[in-house]
Amino acid sequence: MLHELWVDADGLETFCLAGPMGDEARSLMKQPGTLVWRVEAKSHFEAMTLYYAHMGWGEYTTDHPDIDTQTYTERGWE
Repeated sequence: MLHELWVDADGLETFCLAGPMGDEARSLMKQPGTLVWRVEAKSHFEAMTLYYAHMGWGEYTTDHPDIDTQTYTERGWE
């Protein structure tokens, strides 16, 4: 699924799903927001791993690997 990184008018970042599944997250941003990066990922864990790499934050870890590594298809989102 496609994920997007947005920066709002205050410089705060929002990383969320593209399209309707990310509408609620984007609605919380102070407008105008700017789309700065897009990435495809098959799971939440993959998306966050790519996001951390993009931001230079090191290795992404999760306390919920059984859930976060499920593909979006396995979760019925695609």
